[in-house]
Amino acid sequence: MTGAIADARAQRIALREEERALRLWASRRRMRALAARLGAASSPPGSGPLVTFYGSGDYHHLATTLIAAAGEPVTVIHFDNHPDWVRVPATHNCGGWVNRVLALPNVARVVTLGVCSDDLVLPQTKTANLAALASGRLEVHPWRAPPSRVWGRIGDGYGRRRVGRHLVWDCLADRDWPAFVDSLAARLPPGAVWVTIDKDVLRPEDAVTNWDQGQMPLDALLEALRRIAAARRIAGVDVCGEYSPPRFDGPVKRIAAWLDHPDGTLPRTDAHQRNDRTNRALVETLAGVLP
Repeated sequence: MTGAIADARAQRIALREEERALRLWASRRRMRALAARLGAASSPPGSGPLVTFYGSGDYHHLATTLIAAAGEPVTVIHFDNHPDWVRVPATHNCGGWVNRVLALPNVARVVTLGVCSDDLVLPQTKTANLAALASGRLEVHPWRAPPSRVWGRIGDGYGRRRVGRHLVWDCLADRDWPAFVDSLAARLPPGAVWVTIDKDVLRPEDAVTNWDQGQMPLDALLEALRRIAAARRIAGVDVCGEYSPPRFDGPVKRIAAWLDHPDGTLPRTDAHQRNDRTNRALVETLAGVLP
């Protein structure tokens, strides 16, 4: 990445002064200021989709700003160990940003791939946006997950079937992965796709993040990117899921982080090396498939 910046194929936008205010959630004012800041930044030379790396998964809600600026209708392909679909609080936050994206006029659908977290256990008690799931605007395809106990009118759909009081998930770990990705790409709404990646979707041996890790192998993620790019035009890509020491701008965020994050132990000394290897693989794969 440093080499790409040095030879002007990439640029770094310094937002260190906004780190605490943007972490976990951000006010509408902060999000508007971020959009203005990014809009004022000059793009790297050359034509082609913008690929953005922006740190910890604590900042995944910043993807909303990038997707809103895409300039065209898109379907969002979302790789994550968490569905990020909570409706409360209705703010720009890393646990509910998918709902903000679904409200964007240029987004046709969000397809979430790779969830293994306990967000799917009694999802309605955690204010999950199952209405979007039922309408088809949102799809969730877990990597592995037990059936989810639900109530109300939500039936079968892509990636799930209703059996009594449960949604039984069609888990990706049990699927023919290349065939699944090809089928998904073929049935998406017309137009381009936007790919958003939280590296906590990956196995611990492939990434170290501030959140609990999923089970998707890095090779599976890279294979999906190649197949999606072969079938659909990619309008942009954003990547989060680095590990960074959490620093907050007040006690409320510290308490929220203590409730939501893993036990807080520091990662092993090879954490950054693991993340660097994965970032390099992502950059090389995207460079090979994007125009």
